[in-house]
Amino acid sequence: MRRKEKRLLQFAGLLIAALLFLPNVGLWSLYRDRVFDNSPDTVDGPGGIPPIQGLNHMRKVAQVGPDGVRRTDWHDYAAMRRDATRIGNGEQGKPFPLTETDQVDQAYRENGFNIYVSDRISLNRSLPDIRHEKCKQKLYAEKLPNTSIIIPFHNEGWSSLLRTVHSVLNRSPPQLIAEVILVDDFSDKDHLKVALEEYMTRMPKVRILRTKKREGLIRTRLLGAAAAKGEVITFLDSHCEANINWLPPLLDRIAQNRKTIVCPMIDVIDHDNFGYDTQAGDAMRGAFDWEMYYKRIPIPPEMQRDNPSEPFESPVMAGGLFAVDRKWFWELGGYDTGLEIWGGEQYEISFKVWMCGGRMEDIPCSRVGHIYRKYVPYKVPGGISLAKNLKRVAEVWMDEYGEYVYQRRPEYRHLSAGDMTLQKELRNRLNCKSFKWFMSEVAWDLPKHYPPVEPPAAAWGEIRNMGSGMCMEIKHFVSGSPIRLENCVKGRGEVGWSHGQDKSLYHPVSNSCIDSSPSERRVFMNSCDPSSLSQQWLFERTNATVLEHFNRGTN
Repeated sequence: MRRKEKRLLQFAGLLIAALLFLPNVGLWSLYRDRVFDNSPDTVDGPGGIPPIQGLNHMRKVAQVGPDGVRRTDWHDYAAMRRDATRIGNGEQGKPFPLTETDQVDQAYRENGFNIYVSDRISLNRSLPDIRHEKCKQKLYAEKLPNTSIIIPFHNEGWSSLLRTVHSVLNRSPPQLIAEVILVDDFSDKDHLKVALEEYMTRMPKVRILRTKKREGLIRTRLLGAAAAKGEVITFLDSHCEANINWLPPLLDRIAQNRKTIVCPMIDVIDHDNFGYDTQAGDAMRGAFDWEMYYKRIPIPPEMQRDNPSEPFESPVMAGGLFAVDRKWFWELGGYDTGLEIWGGEQYEISFKVWMCGGRMEDIPCSRVGHIYRKYVPYKVPGGISLAKNLKRVAEVWMDEYGEYVYQRRPEYRHLSAGDMTLQKELRNRLNCKSFKWFMSEVAWDLPKHYPPVEPPAAAWGEIRNMGSGMCMEIKHFVSGSPIRLENCVKGRGEVGWSHGQDKSLYHPVSNSCIDSSPSERRVFMNSCDPSSLSQQWLFERTNATVLEHFNRGTN
């Protein structure tokens, strides 16, 4: 009997111990999950991706901001963790080790980049997360508009095109992708016909549109935009790779202001070895010079931010990578359909959005890699010139500043740019601001990099002698150059002058002013100095009303 009592007491003791101990095990597990799994790790994970709250952090953080908008963490940590473990050719965006065989000219001939190397890299390759650290902690609106991704292509390489599509689908929240539209601009490569159709059957969100003739980049994008169903249109080139969490930062800015066009940071995918890296200088403002070449200039000190992960304004975009509210895009008239093939469209859409009530931003927390070709591998059909597009942009949008373009590109002056009536009517209908406003309010820092930018305030053109019919010009663009008379040649920049509000007589091509030496009774060219009385000249009579109307482009 005593033995049974002893066993009963032992069983009761074990039961009591279990009741006391097991709940504490559960509490310890809960504590461990909440504290240790969510504590910041001290060592970077594979591929330089911080384990964070890193790759172990699987809970979606959400908070309501002072504006009442609920924001969330859009990162896909499971996908980031998978990418961090990938090894192989080109993984983590590392350069492919090239051999002499890999670098033969034939590898570049059809695409302008090394297709042999591209074909040896995974279509799902991993990329380095090179964003600013603060980008990795950012929350974006929980409710974001969805988007149609439009990717035009012409005779694109198989692997480079598919890698673009895979990167978009792999690194975008599925609920934000309404569709991916591939627009084939009359390609004649076999791999872009039936094989592409069959491959894309496994991707239900992808559809293919095809033009019936060679339309060029601009009208091909318009075709995709016209077919888009998403609330936002996102344009990408056909040889890109979207990086980690690239899409929510773009859509978040449009959700805050639908009249904002947003551009990702465009990283460089090397055309030889497919290494992935930032552009020189990384985040910089988009700009242009008076020959209409695209430039990148440093963010001016006046715009420097404490937080380099924040969006910043840019006067013009680089080109084909941007997102825009679909309805706003069409309110702006889309692209000008009079622009041919490619070139100039980035200026047209940039000037238009700023001058007609919108804004444009670059988004440092959104990064997309792009292959910059070694050379353009195909011919532009019909011999159509970029000059026609730039002339058209200058005539419709640049007002009196177009004169600076003509001074540097005199061949544009008498070039036909087609009928621009509809574009000018659109500008009037949208009540767009002047280009002078754009230069003073948006592109105000350009004078520091590419003078001159201030148009003549009073008069500009040739200084022509009525007796001889000859014009004033200078022969050498250096200080001290004498002024002389030469035959007037319409459109030649050397005979162009301007008379400004500072009373200078300015020569835009040489970026210098007429100076005088009364003691020597001579005039000559010198560096402009607005405070110098020897450089100030007066017209006896001016008609301010006529000049004001002329500056506005009215009769």
